[in-house]
Amino acid sequence: MFISLATFKAVLTSVPRPTWLIWVLLLVEFGAGVWTGRFTASFVALGTLMLTLAPIFFARRFHIYVPRGFMGMIILFIFATLFLGEVDDFYERYWWWDLALHGGSAIGFGLIGFVAMFMLFQGDRFAAPPLAIGLFAFCFAMSIGGLWEIFEYLMDQAFGTNMQKSGIDDTMGDLMVDALGGFIGAGAGVLYLWYERGVFLSGWIGDFITRNRRLFSKYRSK
Repeated sequence: MFISLATFKAVLTSVPRPTWLIWVLLLVEFGAGVWTGRFTASFVALGTLMLTLAPIFFARRFHIYVPRGFMGMIILFIFATLFLGEVDDFYERYWWWDLALHGGSAIGFGLIGFVAMFMLFQGDRFAAPPLAIGLFAFCFAMSIGGLWEIFEYLMDQAFGTNMQKSGIDDTMGDLMVDALGGFIGAGAGVLYLWYERGVFLSGWIGDFITRNRRLFSKYRSK
């Protein structure tokens, strides 16, 4: 199934230009892996490429605008987790790699949790004041982080993997980084409600609300 030229252009314009390098690298790695017989690396490269495109097509399918910078961060995270982490073994080569990814994902989930809660209450400061929405966003990010740690534990117990590395120390370190990232993401949302303009990462929130007016009709009608 071929992609139309219009769709191809839309995909390219939905992300920052540096993100295109990730797709080029994945395509090159896929081809090189097939050529040299490294089929596992080729499979991971192709799978990573498909996953980086999935958020873009999801947003197009449901007519949701996602800020280009945030979309670029999603793609970078998928690339760093699956390809660099697994194929290039960054998890073993750099002790801080796992912590950096946990922190980055927690910031993203904090922002997503804030937008989800804000969408429900449409800026009603009596039903849900800014700090309450921020607390929910923080808890949402921590919940995702906690579920991931449970997943790592179950994988280690069931299949003998070593996802937890040093056990409880690795788990608690990850959760503390998740807490910091969730606080930053949720805090950006609270700053947006306090100042109603772009402050730090809250600029993405304002851009999302402005470009998806149909999802925030009550908020914009006030």
